[in-house]
Amino acid sequence: MRKFFTSLFAFILSGLAGGLVVEELAVLTGATEEYILVFAATVMIIIVVTIAFFLVQFRAEPVAAVDRMLWWLLAIFGILLIALAGWTFSVPPENRATASDLSIVAGLILPGVVAIIVQWLFVRWRLKRSSAGFGRGGATV
Repeated sequence: MRKFFTSLFAFILSGLAGGLVVEELAVLTGATEEYILVFAATVMIIIVVTIAFFLVQFRAEPVAAVDRMLWWLLAIFGILLIALAGWTFSVPPENRATASDLSIVAGLILPGVVAIIVQWLFVRWRLKRSSAGFGRGGATV
């Protein structure tokens, strides 16, 4: 039950952090209704990240597994950033990306990275705080 509530609170915290990043990017870039896609994608990213960090808590070495998951997720988002930027700049010159398009690309990646880091920080902090063991602490069998 502890792992479920850890993931639930990490979901809420990363949702707030990712939402704040998306909102700030939307305000800074003067975004219009096309930024709804970024808000929806952020929610989907946070759900996937929450499921990933929830599942690795059941590993034999959960702290090491959470650390590995952080690096895997950041690597995936780095590859996505490179792919999105390459795709944005590969279009013909007459259909070249505008500042609005680039803000959407940033809006798809930055909130995801913030959500991953917030989830990792919270889950790792909760895993380091060990729960009380069963029985007397000093008893040996």
